[in-house]
Amino acid sequence: MDKVAEATKKKPENSELVPVDPKGFHLKKMDVNTKSKITEGFKGFLLGLFRWVVLIGIAYVILGPVLGILARSFFSDADNYNTMVYMIPQNPTMERYEIAWKTLNYTSTSISTIIYSVTLMIIQVLMCSMVGYGFARYDFPLKKVLFAFVVVMIVIPTHTIMLPLYMTFANFDIFGILGLIMGNSPNLLGTVWPMYIMTFFACGLRSGLYIYIFNQFFRGLPKEIEEAAYVDGCGVWHTYFRIMLRNATPAAITVAIFSLVWQYNDTFYAKLFNISDSVLLSKRIATLGSTVGNVYRIYDPNILQLYMDAGIILVMLPLVIIYVLLQKQFIEGVERSGIVG
Repeated sequence: MDKVAEATKKKPENSELVPVDPKGFHLKKMDVNTKSKITEGFKGFLLGLFRWVVLIGIAYVILGPVLGILARSFFSDADNYNTMVYMIPQNPTMERYEIAWKTLNYTSTSISTIIYSVTLMIIQVLMCSMVGYGFARYDFPLKKVLFAFVVVMIVIPTHTIMLPLYMTFANFDIFGILGLIMGNSPNLLGTVWPMYIMTFFACGLRSGLYIYIFNQFFRGLPKEIEEAAYVDGCGVWHTYFRIMLRNATPAAITVAIFSLVWQYNDTFYAKLFNISDSVLLSKRIATLGSTVGNVYRIYDPNILQLYMDAGIILVMLPLVIIYVLLQKQFIEGVERSGIVG
């Protein structure tokens, strides 16, 4: 009892902790801690609620139309005109997918599209990584000017150079050499060669962005890695392919996925160079509605839209599968490649 009395008489340094109970606990200190915990918990709850609201809103804006297309692709004619049917069809049917599959010639066209996109993606990763590595590690005349051209490739819309591109490949010649050998300049329009030539020289679809990504990533790698390789007797190419490119795997995966998706969905260059519909699904899907209407004598635009919805889902399916399989590597690559931050 004497110790308790002495404790009550003694004034602590902190005036907020003066009152104590008979057991010796500071009452105000407990109140302050409790209030701070409640405040922090409330702030955490509001922050979590705000995050969920934002995520749900973004998901609704992005996934809402996709879910609507997916639901309507199973609609029957009666469901389409039934005002009570919104998302879940009462009489689901697979007829839209069957006709869309046949009209698109889906199996062969999708295979040719994937081969076309994958080969361009591989070339683009190799060539853009080389250019990005050169800008990041070597000094040469007009380096800043040339890198400014890379930035211009990102900024300037491709529509502004569509006429020069068209004329270049309509009469493709290299300093008049092909004209002297073949007698006339070859016309590469209607083939896939313009895309392969542009990609090989690192000026294809979105190549400026890919060069910038690789440049930022290689600049972040320590130079000691290359110096150790040179000391061990490795040459420039051996150091690049066996060491630097392997360390740039996250950036390479990011560029590979971006390139594959954009090549797969490209319609601008496909129409500009008149690439065949049998090569790209992105061109064939544009004529799906008119083809179905002419072949199957369907003239109702609302019903034709249901076939278009089924075709859109079929076109999206390979990309969704690729993203699901490479989601982890894609997110890691985006975080480490210098795109964000």
